[in-house]
Amino acid sequence: MNENDAALGPWRGTVINVHYHGATVRLEDGTLAAVPAGELAANRPLFVSSYQRRTTLPLLVERHGRHATARLATSDSPEPVPRPPAAPQLVDEAFEQRMGAYLKATEEWAPADRPPPAERHFIRKKRRAALFEARNKPT
Repeated sequence: MNENDAALGPWRGTVINVHYHGATVRLEDGTLAAVPAGELAANRPLFVSSYQRRTTLPLLVERHGRHATARLATSDSPEPVPRPPAAPQLVDEAFEQRMGAYLKATEEWAPADRPPPAERHFIRKKRRAALFEARNKPT
């Protein structure tokens, strides 16, 4: 755990929303915590009952920066809450190199005696925008 992450002991909270992806719980101090879908599926009757009757449940809360996740505090549940896997890296060097080579190849397609395609595109857009602005001006 980072210094920003903290596992907080038993809390009490009231379920304020049950939805497809989990539930939302208002803790005793007024903050909100998310209940993951797996936790809700395992203990759905308790969470729905708490939601309907507005009763509090004993919860274990783990904070990840500003976000908090909660799960039902039971005697058989282990203390540490597993962290979700890190987000995947969306950078592919081979793809980036191929894309760069393609863009360089398309530069050669542009006529040498005219502005680059991007500039031509924006010039056309500016002219068309000027036409629309002229239509809307009172005469």
